[in-house]
Amino acid sequence: QVQLVESGGGLVQAGGSLRLSCAASRITFSIHAMGWYRQTSGKQRELVALIGNGGITNYADSVKGRFTISRDNAKNTVYLQMNSLKPDDTAVYYCNVKDAATWYDYWGQGTQVTVSS
Repeated sequence: QVQLVESGGGLVQAGGSLRLSCAASRITFSIHAMGWYRQTSGKQRELVALIGNGGITNYADSVKGRFTISRDNAKNTVYLQMNSLKPDDTAVYYCNVKDAATWYDYWGQGTQVTVSS
C-alpha cells in the first residue's frame, strides 16, 4: 500500500514562508509526476504545482514566482517551498503521486497551511 506522508504545514503570518515535504513509500511503479494540490472548504481541489520525471514543472498562476516545487528522486520525496505567503494561500495542501502506467492518483492525508493577515 502506497504511503504519502506530508509535513511542514502550520500557521504563518502574511509574507512569511513555509516548506512542505512529502515522502512516498512502498512505490512499486514508475512515477509520472509528483505534485501538490490544495483545497478550501466548499471548493474543489486545485493544482498548486507539479514536477515531472524530467524536472519539468507546472504552477498555478496564483503561485508563480512565490512557490517552488522540487523533487528528490532517490528518496521519492517532493518539496514545496512557499514564500511571500498570502491569506488566500490558506488551505489544506495534499501531496499527489501519479502512476505512469495507469495514471492512478495517490494522495496524502493533507496538511493545513494557515496564513494570517
